[in-house]
Amino acid sequence: MEYRMGGITQRLIFWNVGLFVVPMVVFSILALFNVGFPPLQWYLPNNEDWISLSSNPADLLWKPWSLITYAFLHGGFLHLFFNMVMLFAAGRFFLTFFTQKQMFGLYMLAAIFSGLVFILSYNTLPLLSARGQSNMVGASAAIMAVLIAVAVYAPYYNVRLLLLGNVKLWHIAAFFIISDLIMASVENEGGHIAHLAGSLLGYLYIVLLKNGTDLSKGVSGIIDFFSNLFKPRKAKPFTKVHRNTAPPVNRPSPKPKDITQKQIDDILDKISKSGYDSLTKEEKEFLFRLENNK
Repeated sequence: MEYRMGGITQRLIFWNVGLFVVPMVVFSILALFNVGFPPLQWYLPNNEDWISLSSNPADLLWKPWSLITYAFLHGGFLHLFFNMVMLFAAGRFFLTFFTQKQMFGLYMLAAIFSGLVFILSYNTLPLLSARGQSNMVGASAAIMAVLIAVAVYAPYYNVRLLLLGNVKLWHIAAFFIISDLIMASVENEGGHIAHLAGSLLGYLYIVLLKNGTDLSKGVSGIIDFFSNLFKPRKAKPFTKVHRNTAPPVNRPSPKPKDITQKQIDDILDKISKSGYDSLTKEEKEFLFRLENNK
């Protein structure tokens, strides 16, 4: 019921939790029988699975969907928990000012953009290139895009935090950006660079939106296109045509109205002045017809 009645934030949380919990339960049961399925077990170390995002750009040729699927997977329970808390809060702030389609569109665009930056960083930055291939999972980069976008749009929006009291939204955004900048060369370097990429996209999204360009419309248009393909077409209502088979009724055409009050008044006035004999033949016939029609 909560899934059906809730908005896009709740649905994204359900998708993230479901794609973590269900496979974990299934693979745990299968492991009791010494059965595994490595192509879908993204959490195994040094495993070339089908759904996590690889830093090797050549891997996109055989699993291009990983640019999206990685943003719905997590490496562990705590990773999932903290990301979902952030998603719930960021989504609540974002939907105060924007629509659900805009939030989902931004989430998806940020996942793709941050994934591409992750791959690029591992193939251009010396620190990361020296470490070889790596895989990435997590919704953090997409969530950062949502958070930074609303912080740029409404930086002075008040947020009440436990123990800290009221803070501005831009304070929260600045904290996470500074943290990612510090940690980008310390640990989980690729992940923090992806966070920064998501933050950049969130900022650009608002800048372009204020100039009349909504980047999320592309995602919404694609989703609407495919949803309409599988939506049953409404049948046109049957219109029954009734034919009139009764013979036409001959109605008498109205007689022209050739009698006017002015004609009558003129004839009566002439009779009063000069008598009946002064009337012309036409005037006498006119009076005769008038008398017979009464």
